[in-house]
Order: sequence, then structure tokens, then C-alpha cells
Amino acid sequence: MLERIIIDKRIMHGKPVVKGTRVPVDIVVGSLAGSMTFEEVQDEYGIQLEDIRACLVYASQVVSEERVYAL
Repeated sequence: MLERIIIDKRIMHGKPVVKGTRVPVDIVVGSLAGSMTFEEVQDEYGIQLEDIRACLVYASQVVSEERVYAL
């Protein structure tokens, strides 16, 4: 799945994007969180279902690696 997500400093200033596009992972995840359906996201950004799933996997991995420290 993650071969569909790339990070390249020449594309969107190094933000993670769907490979072959300039669609950032955070936009895809945010669109889903904002109540767009998978089909609406596909149509809006011209990406495939597998790209959306890769964005969710990427976001899940980033969140799982986050460290939170109690103050």
C-alpha cells in the first residue's frame, strides 16, 4: 500500500502525496473526515480507491508512531 504514497521535496514542499499526483495525504484523510464518501474523494481528486486506502494506512502509521507525554 505505501508504495502509493511518496515524499519528494520537489512535490508539494515534501508533504506526503499520492504517487503520480499532487494530492496530499492530509487532504484525502481530511475530506473523508469531513463526510465525503470514498467515491466523492475519487471523483474530486482523480485518485483510485487503493490510493485512498494507502492514505489511511499512512495516516494510521504516523499516528501510531506519535509520542505523547503527560505534563
